[in-house]
Order: sequence, then C-alpha cells, then structure tokens
Amino acid sequence: MPVRTLMIDVDGVVIRHPQGLRWDHMIQADLGVDPARFQSDFFAVHWTDVVNGRADLRERLALALPGFAPHLTPEALTAYWFSKDAHLDEDFLTQLAVLGDRYALHLATVQEHHRAAYIWNDLRLKDRFAAIHYAAAYGCGKPEPAFFEAVAARTGHAPDELLLIDDSARNVEAAKACGWRAGLWDGTRSVAEVVAEAAG
Repeated sequence: MPVRTLMIDVDGVVIRHPQGLRWDHMIQADLGVDPARFQSDFFAVHWTDVVNGRADLRERLALALPGFAPHLTPEALTAYWFSKDAHLDEDFLTQLAVLGDRYALHLATVQEHHRAAYIWNDLRLKDRFAAIHYAAAYGCGKPEPAFFEAVAARTGHAPDELLLIDDSARNVEAAKACGWRAGLWDGTRSVAEVVAEAAG
C-alpha cells in the first residue's frame, strides 16, 4: 500500500539544539542544579512512570527536588527545561511542509503529558501537524511494539501506510519490525530523500 502518513519524531528531529548541546548543559550555572543528581535522583527513579503516563511530572519532581534542588519549585524547573529544549529545526520543518500535499503529517514521540502539551500548544506544532502520538497517552513508547500498534490503531491505517522518521536506529528498526516503513534522520540528506528511500 502507498504511504499515507508520515510519523515524525520530535527530539533530535523536529527539535535539535543548534550546537548539538543538551538542554541542561547550563543548568548548574543557571539554576544551581547538579545535572548528575538530577539524573540519579529524578530520572533514574521516576522517569519511567512519568513518561509512560503512570505518574505526573510535577508531582514526582515535588518528591525529588528537596533532595537536590530544594530552592526550586517543580513549575520553575519545568519552565526552564521546556524553554531550553525548544529549538525547532526550521529547515527540517520547511522541507517537511513541502511533503504535506502528499502525506498527512503526525508527530510520534516519547513524551510525558506536560511537555507534550508544551510542544503542541506553546511551540505551535499543532499548526504544522495533524496529530501528536506520545508515550504517556498510550502508556508505552518507542521502541516498544505496543506503541506502534496503538498508533496504527488510532489512525486506522495499515502499518505499511505509516512511515516513521526518527534519529534513533533502534526506533527505526522497531517500526519496521511492526510493519511500518521507516527512515533514519541524521541531517545529512534531505527529508524528501529519506522519505523516498523508506517508502520504497
């Protein structure tokens, strides 16, 4: 069957730091937060539940912050985080928009509820894409087969009518294993070339 919908990853594809830096590279200087403690005390402990929709981001931050950043509120930390992780790759988006006449354009991303809403509403990606599919909404994320199956079911398309563009080879292979078409995005080729090759 022909491809009907392009499923586009967010982090590393639509959102890319122009210098290739992590969003938290200045967090110690800006907020007095040790990124290693942020990783060990929050992400290692709470992130799986948060990103899969089993816990709220700010509620879990409220539990973790007293241990490594008692001077910050969950709201202050997430405001910093989201704003620093919001560099839209306008060149990619411009190239992708050209394909909007041939394909429906959706986002397929591993996000929790708050950042998904920020990406969709505050960054106005809702003006460029028809839908967003994200981990917390489905209770699972890439590269789990359940994510690809749930997204296909929501769209009503056969798996091979969906084409994922992702910067993770693992996610690309997982999508293909679920019957999707998929192409790896590394910025070295045009969006049209990646789509054409993946569509076969």
